[in-house]
Amino acid sequence: MGVVLGVDGGNSKTDVVLASAAGEPLAYVRGGGSNSHAAGGAARAVEVIASLVEPLPFEPPADRGVFFLCGADVPSDIDELQREVDARGWTRDATVENDTWALLHAGTDRSDAIAVVCGGGINCLGRSAAGRIARYPALGWETGDWGGSEPLGREALYHANRAADGRGEQTVLVELIESHFGKPVIDVGADVHYKRMPQSRLGELAPAVVAAREDDAVAHALVQRLADEIVLLVERALRDLELDDADVVLGGGMLARGGGLFELVADALPLQPVALELPAVAGAVLAALDDDARPRFRTAFATWTPDG
Repeated sequence: MGVVLGVDGGNSKTDVVLASAAGEPLAYVRGGGSNSHAAGGAARAVEVIASLVEPLPFEPPADRGVFFLCGADVPSDIDELQREVDARGWTRDATVENDTWALLHAGTDRSDAIAVVCGGGINCLGRSAAGRIARYPALGWETGDWGGSEPLGREALYHANRAADGRGEQTVLVELIESHFGKPVIDVGADVHYKRMPQSRLGELAPAVVAAREDDAVAHALVQRLADEIVLLVERALRDLELDDADVVLGGGMLARGGGLFELVADALPLQPVALELPAVAGAVLAALDDDARPRFRTAFATWTPDG
Protein backbone atom coordinates (compact mmCIF):
# COMPACT_ATOMS: atom_id res chain seq x y z
CA MET A 1 0.00 0.00 0.00
CA GLY A 2 1.38 3.39 -0.96
CA VAL A 3 1.57 6.17 1.63
CA VAL A 4 1.97 9.94 1.71
CA LEU A 5 3.35 12.32 4.32
CA GLY A 6 1.92 15.69 5.27
CA VAL A 7 3.88 18.09 7.51
CA ASP A 8 2.75 21.42 8.93
CA GLY A 9 5.71 23.07 10.65
CA GLY A 10 4.98 26.16 12.74
CA ASN A 11 6.53 28.47 15.32
CA SER A 12 5.32 26.56 18.35
CA LYS A 13 4.45 23.09 17.02
CA THR A 14 4.99 20.68 14.16
CA ASP A 15 2.25 18.30 13.03
CA VAL A 16 2.92 15.23 10.89
CA VAL A 17 0.28 12.95 9.36
CA LEU A 18 0.87 9.68 7.55
CA ALA A 19 -1.93 8.55 5.23
CA SER A 20 -2.47 5.87 2.66
CA ALA A 21 -2.43 6.92 -0.97
CA ALA A 22 -6.14 6.07 -0.99
CA GLY A 23 -6.84 8.72 1.66
CA GLU A 24 -6.95 6.69 4.87
CA PRO A 25 -5.31 8.39 7.90
CA LEU A 26 -2.68 6.13 9.48
CA ALA A 27 -0.77 8.19 12.07
CA TYR A 28 -0.78 11.70 13.53
CA VAL A 29 2.05 13.03 15.71
CA ARG A 30 2.97 16.44 17.09
CA GLY A 31 6.24 17.93 18.26
CA GLY A 32 7.92 21.24 18.91
CA GLY A 33 8.24 24.19 16.56
CA SER A 34 10.29 23.90 13.38
CA ASN A 35 10.57 27.50 12.17
CA SER A 36 13.97 27.49 10.46
CA HIS A 37 14.55 31.15 11.33
CA ALA A 38 14.06 30.50 15.04
CA ALA A 39 15.68 27.05 15.08
CA GLY A 40 19.00 28.27 13.70
CA GLY A 41 18.71 27.17 10.10
CA ALA A 42 17.16 24.65 7.76
CA ALA A 43 19.17 21.68 9.04
CA ARG A 44 18.01 22.14 12.64
CA ALA A 45 14.41 22.67 11.56
CA VAL A 46 14.46 19.42 9.60
CA GLU A 47 15.96 17.63 12.62
CA VAL A 48 12.78 18.49 14.50
CA ILE A 49 10.72 17.07 11.65
CA ALA A 50 12.93 13.96 11.54
CA SER A 51 12.20 13.21 15.21
CA LEU A 52 8.53 12.90 14.24
CA VAL A 53 8.76 11.29 10.80
CA GLU A 54 11.32 8.57 11.41
CA PRO A 55 9.37 6.66 14.12
CA LEU A 56 6.25 6.50 11.92
CA PRO A 57 5.03 3.05 10.82
CA PHE A 58 6.15 3.08 7.19
CA GLU A 59 9.16 2.01 5.15
CA PRO A 60 10.63 5.02 3.30
CA PRO A 61 10.31 6.29 0.73
CA ALA A 62 6.67 7.35 0.83
CA ASP A 63 5.06 8.01 -2.54
CA ARG A 64 4.89 11.73 -1.87
CA GLY A 65 5.49 14.21 0.90
CA VAL A 66 4.31 17.80 1.28
CA PHE A 67 6.14 19.93 3.82
CA PHE A 68 4.42 23.24 4.53
CA LEU A 69 6.87 24.99 6.83
CA CYS A 70 7.04 28.22 8.78
CA GLY A 71 10.23 29.98 7.73
CA ALA A 72 9.89 28.96 4.07
CA ASP A 73 9.32 32.60 3.20
CA VAL A 74 11.56 33.51 0.26
CA PRO A 75 13.08 31.34 -2.51
CA SER A 76 16.40 30.90 -0.69
CA ASP A 77 14.58 29.63 2.42
CA ILE A 78 12.63 27.14 0.35
CA ASP A 79 15.74 25.94 -1.52
CA GLU A 80 17.65 25.30 1.73
CA LEU A 81 14.76 23.43 3.33
CA GLN A 82 14.14 21.47 0.14
CA ARG A 83 17.75 20.24 0.09
CA GLU A 84 17.56 19.14 3.72
CA VAL A 85 14.27 17.31 3.20
CA ASP A 86 15.46 15.64 -0.02
CA ALA A 87 18.62 14.42 1.72
CA ARG A 88 16.54 12.46 4.24
CA GLY A 89 15.00 10.23 1.57
CA TRP A 90 11.63 10.07 3.27
CA THR A 91 9.66 10.43 0.02
CA ARG A 92 10.08 9.83 -3.69
CA ASP A 93 8.64 13.27 -4.41
CA ALA A 94 8.85 16.08 -1.82
CA THR A 95 7.33 19.54 -2.00
CA VAL A 96 8.46 22.28 0.40
CA GLU A 97 6.47 25.49 0.73
CA ASN A 98 5.30 28.04 3.27
CA ASP A 99 2.98 26.82 6.01
CA THR A 100 0.19 29.21 4.97
CA TRP A 101 -0.44 26.80 2.09
CA ALA A 102 -1.48 24.17 4.66
CA LEU A 103 -4.23 26.48 5.86
CA LEU A 104 -5.39 27.19 2.31
CA HIS A 105 -5.56 23.52 1.27
CA ALA A 106 -7.22 22.48 4.52
CA GLY A 107 -9.84 25.21 4.32
CA THR A 108 -11.05 24.91 0.74
CA ASP A 109 -10.73 23.08 -2.56
CA ARG A 110 -11.92 26.12 -4.49
CA SER A 111 -9.47 27.44 -7.10
CA ASP A 112 -10.14 31.09 -6.21
CA ALA A 113 -9.02 31.25 -2.59
CA ILE A 114 -7.06 33.31 -0.08
CA ALA A 115 -5.68 32.29 3.30
CA VAL A 116 -4.61 34.47 6.20
CA VAL A 117 -2.80 32.89 9.11
CA CYS A 118 -2.46 34.80 12.37
CA GLY A 119 -0.54 32.94 15.04
CA GLY A 120 2.78 34.09 16.43
CA GLY A 121 3.07 36.22 13.28
CA ILE A 122 0.93 36.91 10.23
CA ASN A 123 0.95 35.88 6.60
CA CYS A 124 -1.32 35.80 3.57
CA LEU A 125 -1.37 34.08 0.19
CA GLY A 126 -3.85 33.32 -2.53
CA ARG A 127 -4.47 31.49 -5.79
CA SER A 128 -6.87 31.87 -8.69
CA ALA A 129 -8.40 29.62 -11.29
CA ALA A 130 -6.50 31.65 -13.89
CA GLY A 131 -3.23 30.39 -12.39
CA ARG A 132 -2.20 33.55 -10.55
CA ILE A 133 -0.49 33.25 -7.18
CA ALA A 134 -0.37 36.05 -4.62
CA ARG A 135 2.34 35.62 -2.01
CA TYR A 136 4.40 37.95 0.14
CA PRO A 137 7.65 37.65 2.15
CA ALA A 138 5.84 38.42 5.44
CA LEU A 139 9.14 38.74 7.31
CA GLY A 140 7.74 41.21 9.84
CA TRP A 141 8.14 44.94 10.22
CA GLU A 142 11.08 44.85 7.80
CA THR A 143 8.67 44.05 4.97
CA GLY A 144 5.82 46.23 6.21
CA ASP A 145 3.97 43.56 8.19
CA TRP A 146 2.37 43.85 11.60
CA GLY A 147 0.28 41.24 13.34
CA GLY A 148 0.22 38.05 15.35
CA SER A 149 0.37 37.34 19.05
CA GLU A 150 3.95 38.51 19.58
CA PRO A 151 3.57 41.95 17.96
CA LEU A 152 0.25 42.41 19.75
CA GLY A 153 1.84 41.55 23.10
CA ARG A 154 4.76 43.86 22.34
CA GLU A 155 2.42 46.78 21.68
CA ALA A 156 0.47 45.96 24.83
CA LEU A 157 3.68 46.18 26.88
CA TYR A 158 4.58 49.50 25.22
CA HIS A 159 1.22 51.07 26.09
CA ALA A 160 1.19 49.58 29.58
CA ASN A 161 4.55 51.16 30.41
CA ARG A 162 3.38 54.52 29.10
CA ALA A 163 0.23 54.23 31.19
CA ALA A 164 2.22 53.24 34.28
CA ASP A 165 4.42 56.35 34.17
CA GLY A 166 1.70 58.77 33.06
CA ARG A 167 2.76 59.35 29.45
CA GLY A 168 -0.15 57.38 28.05
CA GLU A 169 -3.81 56.61 28.55
CA GLN A 170 -4.70 54.51 31.55
CA THR A 171 -5.39 50.90 30.67
CA VAL A 172 -6.13 47.53 32.25
CA LEU A 173 -3.14 46.22 30.31
CA VAL A 174 -0.90 47.29 33.20
CA GLU A 175 -2.61 44.95 35.63
CA LEU A 176 -3.00 42.27 32.98
CA ILE A 177 0.75 42.15 32.24
CA GLU A 178 1.85 42.47 35.86
CA SER A 179 -0.48 39.66 36.88
CA HIS A 180 0.72 37.42 34.05
CA PHE A 181 4.46 37.87 34.68
CA GLY A 182 4.34 38.60 38.44
CA LYS A 183 6.36 41.84 38.27
CA PRO A 184 5.93 45.53 37.36
CA VAL A 185 5.59 46.34 33.68
CA ILE A 186 8.84 48.32 33.74
CA ASP A 187 10.65 45.19 34.90
CA VAL A 188 9.02 43.14 32.16
CA GLY A 189 10.26 45.69 29.64
CA ALA A 190 13.77 45.59 31.06
CA ASP A 191 13.79 41.78 31.02
CA VAL A 192 12.88 41.77 27.33
CA HIS A 193 15.40 44.50 26.50
CA TYR A 194 18.29 42.75 28.27
CA LYS A 195 17.19 39.37 26.86
CA ARG A 196 16.49 37.89 30.28
CA MET A 197 13.07 37.09 28.80
CA PRO A 198 12.58 36.08 25.15
CA GLN A 199 10.39 38.55 23.30
CA SER A 200 8.32 35.62 22.07
CA ARG A 201 6.85 35.28 25.56
CA LEU A 202 4.94 38.51 25.00
CA GLY A 203 2.74 36.50 22.67
CA GLU A 204 1.31 34.82 25.78
CA LEU A 205 -0.54 38.07 26.46
CA ALA A 206 -2.51 38.09 23.21
CA PRO A 207 -5.65 36.17 24.25
CA ALA A 208 -6.10 38.39 27.31
CA VAL A 209 -5.58 41.54 25.24
CA VAL A 210 -8.29 40.42 22.82
CA ALA A 211 -10.61 39.62 25.73
CA ALA A 212 -9.99 43.06 27.28
CA ARG A 213 -10.99 44.96 24.16
CA GLU A 214 -14.66 45.29 25.11
CA ASP A 215 -13.95 47.24 28.31
CA ASP A 216 -10.66 49.01 27.60
CA ALA A 217 -10.02 51.64 24.95
CA VAL A 218 -6.31 50.88 24.55
CA ALA A 219 -6.87 47.15 24.15
CA HIS A 220 -9.73 47.84 21.76
CA ALA A 221 -7.52 50.03 19.56
CA LEU A 222 -4.78 47.37 19.40
CA VAL A 223 -7.16 44.54 18.53
CA GLN A 224 -8.95 46.71 15.98
CA ARG A 225 -5.61 47.52 14.38
CA LEU A 226 -4.91 43.81 14.03
CA ALA A 227 -8.34 43.14 12.52
CA ASP A 228 -7.80 46.00 10.07
CA GLU A 229 -4.42 44.55 9.04
CA ILE A 230 -6.03 41.19 8.26
CA VAL A 231 -8.72 42.85 6.17
CA LEU A 232 -6.05 44.85 4.30
CA LEU A 233 -4.17 41.64 3.50
CA VAL A 234 -7.30 40.06 2.03
CA GLU A 235 -8.07 43.17 -0.02
CA ARG A 236 -4.48 43.28 -1.28
CA ALA A 237 -4.57 39.61 -2.32
CA LEU A 238 -7.92 40.04 -4.10
CA ARG A 239 -6.46 42.97 -6.03
CA ASP A 240 -3.27 41.11 -6.93
CA LEU A 241 -5.26 38.05 -8.03
CA GLU A 242 -7.68 40.26 -9.99
CA LEU A 243 -10.64 38.70 -8.18
CA ASP A 244 -13.86 40.10 -6.79
CA ASP A 245 -14.88 36.86 -5.10
CA ALA A 246 -12.93 34.05 -3.44
CA ASP A 247 -13.01 31.75 -0.44
CA VAL A 248 -11.19 33.51 2.41
CA VAL A 249 -9.79 31.01 4.92
CA LEU A 250 -8.84 32.37 8.33
CA GLY A 251 -6.66 30.32 10.65
CA GLY A 252 -3.87 30.24 13.18
CA GLY A 253 -4.07 30.41 16.95
CA MET A 254 -5.45 33.95 17.02
CA LEU A 255 -8.11 33.40 14.36
CA ALA A 256 -10.01 30.50 15.87
CA ARG A 257 -13.76 30.96 15.57
CA GLY A 258 -15.22 32.14 18.87
CA GLY A 259 -11.99 33.80 19.99
CA GLY A 260 -13.17 37.33 19.28
CA LEU A 261 -10.72 38.33 16.57
CA PHE A 262 -12.29 36.01 13.97
CA GLU A 263 -15.67 37.64 14.50
CA LEU A 264 -14.23 41.14 14.36
CA VAL A 265 -12.54 40.37 11.04
CA ALA A 266 -15.63 38.62 9.66
CA ASP A 267 -17.73 41.73 10.30
CA ALA A 268 -15.29 43.90 8.34
CA LEU A 269 -14.48 41.62 5.40
CA PRO A 270 -16.25 42.12 2.07
CA LEU A 271 -16.61 38.30 1.84
CA GLN A 272 -17.86 35.72 4.32
CA PRO A 273 -14.74 33.97 5.68
CA VAL A 274 -14.19 30.24 6.01
CA ALA A 275 -13.30 29.00 9.48
CA LEU A 276 -10.86 26.09 9.52
CA GLU A 277 -12.66 22.85 10.40
CA LEU A 278 -9.65 20.52 10.14
CA PRO A 279 -6.15 20.90 11.59
CA ALA A 280 -3.94 22.77 9.12
CA VAL A 281 -1.75 19.68 8.66
CA ALA A 282 -4.68 18.12 6.80
CA GLY A 283 -3.91 20.61 4.04
CA ALA A 284 -0.45 19.15 3.57
CA VAL A 285 -1.90 15.65 3.23
CA LEU A 286 -4.58 16.86 0.82
CA ALA A 287 -1.89 18.49 -1.32
CA ALA A 288 -0.02 15.18 -1.40
CA LEU A 289 -3.04 13.09 -2.43
CA ASP A 290 -4.58 12.55 -5.85
CA ASP A 291 -7.93 14.20 -6.59
CA ASP A 292 -9.88 10.96 -6.08
CA ALA A 293 -8.46 10.39 -2.58
CA ARG A 294 -8.99 13.90 -1.20
CA PRO A 295 -12.72 13.69 -0.41
CA ARG A 296 -12.13 10.36 1.33
CA PHE A 297 -9.39 11.84 3.48
CA ARG A 298 -11.44 14.94 4.39
CA THR A 299 -14.31 12.76 5.58
CA ALA A 300 -12.14 10.26 7.42
CA PHE A 301 -9.80 12.76 9.09
CA ALA A 302 -12.68 14.84 10.46
CA THR A 303 -13.64 12.05 12.87
CA TRP A 304 -10.43 10.01 13.04
CA THR A 305 -8.24 9.64 16.12
CA PRO A 306 -4.82 7.93 16.30
CA ASP A 307 -6.48 5.13 18.25
CA GLY A 308 -8.93 4.61 15.40
